[in-house]
Amino acid sequence: MAEPEGAAAAAAVAAIDGNAAALLPHNPRARKLRSAVWNDFTKERRADGSFVAVCHHCKRQLTASSRSGTTHLKNHLATCLSTKRVSKRRKLLVRRLLLKPQNAATAANDVASHPHFDQEVSRQDLARMIVQHGYRFSIVDDVGFRAFVRNLQPNFKITPYEAVKIDCMRIYESAKLQLREVFDKKLHCRVSISVDMWRSKENVQQYMSLTCHYIEHLDNEWKLKKKFLNFVHIDASSTGEDISRTILDKFSEWSIDKKLVSIVLDNCTASELVGRELLRSLRSKGFLVLNGDLLLVRSCACMLNLIIQEGIEFAAELINRVRACVHYVKSSEEKFIRFQKAAETEKPLLVDSPDGWAPVFVMLEAACHYQEAFTRLAEWDPEYQDFLSSNDWAEVKALTECLDILYHTMEKLSGTEKPTSNLYFNEICGIHLLLKTWCDSRYSIVASMASHMFEKFEQYWGVTRMVMAFASILDPRYKMKSVEYFFKLIYTDPNTAKERIESIRKCFTSLYNEYAFQLASKDQTFLCYVVNSGGISSSNYANGAAESKTFSRSTLSDAQRGLDQYLQETSSGQTLKSDLDMYFEEAVYRPKGPSDNFDILAWWKSFAAKYPVLSAMARDILAIPVSIVPLDNEARILNEYLSPMDPMTVEALVCAQDWLKEEVEAVGPVESLAIVPAVAVSDVDVDESIVPVNGDE
Repeated sequence: MAEPEGAAAAAAVAAIDGNAAALLPHNPRARKLRSAVWNDFTKERRADGSFVAVCHHCKRQLTASSRSGTTHLKNHLATCLSTKRVSKRRKLLVRRLLLKPQNAATAANDVASHPHFDQEVSRQDLARMIVQHGYRFSIVDDVGFRAFVRNLQPNFKITPYEAVKIDCMRIYESAKLQLREVFDKKLHCRVSISVDMWRSKENVQQYMSLTCHYIEHLDNEWKLKKKFLNFVHIDASSTGEDISRTILDKFSEWSIDKKLVSIVLDNCTASELVGRELLRSLRSKGFLVLNGDLLLVRSCACMLNLIIQEGIEFAAELINRVRACVHYVKSSEEKFIRFQKAAETEKPLLVDSPDGWAPVFVMLEAACHYQEAFTRLAEWDPEYQDFLSSNDWAEVKALTECLDILYHTMEKLSGTEKPTSNLYFNEICGIHLLLKTWCDSRYSIVASMASHMFEKFEQYWGVTRMVMAFASILDPRYKMKSVEYFFKLIYTDPNTAKERIESIRKCFTSLYNEYAFQLASKDQTFLCYVVNSGGISSSNYANGAAESKTFSRSTLSDAQRGLDQYLQETSSGQTLKSDLDMYFEEAVYRPKGPSDNFDILAWWKSFAAKYPVLSAMARDILAIPVSIVPLDNEARILNEYLSPMDPMTVEALVCAQDWLKEEVEAVGPVESLAIVPAVAVSDVDVDESIVPVNGDE
């Protein structure tokens, strides 16, 4: 006999939420469901043969066996429909409020009934807006701005020009204190610095920017960061010693002279002299890693730009002849139209500009496309005298193919969103090998250009090789494999290759030992591994000794002491492996999906506990700014708004805008206060380019 419905409902399982078991359709030949409750439920059979009732409204699953009855279904339906009706009424009310028309009087009454206006808060908001977006202080005097504010909030008293300036300077001082607190208390890693030179529009003032690069490790997140530290006015008469002293003073001011890894001085006046002075001074303090062997670094951008720019000077004669051909064709509209018809194409024929070597490549590439048209031009135009022979065009094409590889390599590397230093070793080694190959080219123009480029490359390669190799080793996809592979190709003598590989390994191990000692001296616990025939077990170690725990109960303390003694007795013949040994012994990591999408910071975040010392090294080495950032000019240029200002105000506005940038990143990009002269679009790193504000160019 069936149980009463109430008893069956009490015995039923209330709900089966999130059940992953497969549901099968109810057998249509089974006994028809007569209760009205089944208008809101569907009976389904699970894979194990039991039945559930699926609510049409909330999709919740409840028991539906023949013994459970339907009371619990009715009770659920009453609650479910009630909740649904309340939710529906709430949504309808919100929709009506949103669609309800409001006239000016109603809006005014609403403002009056909610008097939340605060003059001081609004004044600070105005100052922050000016700083964040690079607006002029004098915007407060503009008629249109005043009318907008008056109609928006009649109670707001617009701040005068000088008061706005004071408010902006206060924002700078406050943001500087906050950043200093981050560096003093929250930043437990080393940093790298890049130095750039700037100038005003008319070369009246010169400035030097110091930018700090580091990997933030807050809330267990690894994020690559860069912050302006200073924007210092530099006298035109300043020597290399003066500049180095200024840099050292700023390091001391920010208390980062003990936290440095590397400094990039590529765009700094008298960079070699400044670098020697900085190395001498900082090395004497004893805080540099590897005694300063990693301190001075060249960026890949500067290295490649310089060697290519100097290399194409050896092809200047041929390039000038191509340029003359292009100029002749474009000397009149009639000539160019006839030329394009003869070529049967409308591909742009470009004349290069003086902004670096990239426009030269673009001009040569376009000219090669018109080779046949230039050849025919000599036949029907007697005035055309600067024609190139077929051998000349063969050399132009060979030269263009070389520049094409270099151009697209820089374009690829400059487009990354997270320019960690591990991205460049393989590409730079590849260029090294290409230059060696081009030196043996059958085209004399390519061979002479490549020989000069290779000589210059070797000079820069010696300075940057170690940093890029270390970064590649810290990439779990390569470890030592990239170094071994490329060095065996670059250094054709086996003994030389072996010596260079071992030198990198030895230096990397020395750096690891420095970090391990520093972590141990700070009493930070790090992970070691006990290796035996039965496998690998892990335990926490601090300063090389097993960490002991103090318990309130003597029985637990006795048990812990007994376990410690047992571990000591049974592990005497086993070896402890450092995380460096474990890292090298394990196979390289093979990421799923395209290799270009690999997030090395996310990987080290996940494996920081397993490789505590290496992860600390990775945070510091991967942040070194060896990224591709084309700098075609000797200095960056301030816009017309900042150029005439006094140096203290310029520094405050430029730095404060950078420090407040994160506050509005979610809303949209913030335009910078300063500008860089216009260059070819493909030459500019989108993340690094500094764009004009309000059309000030």
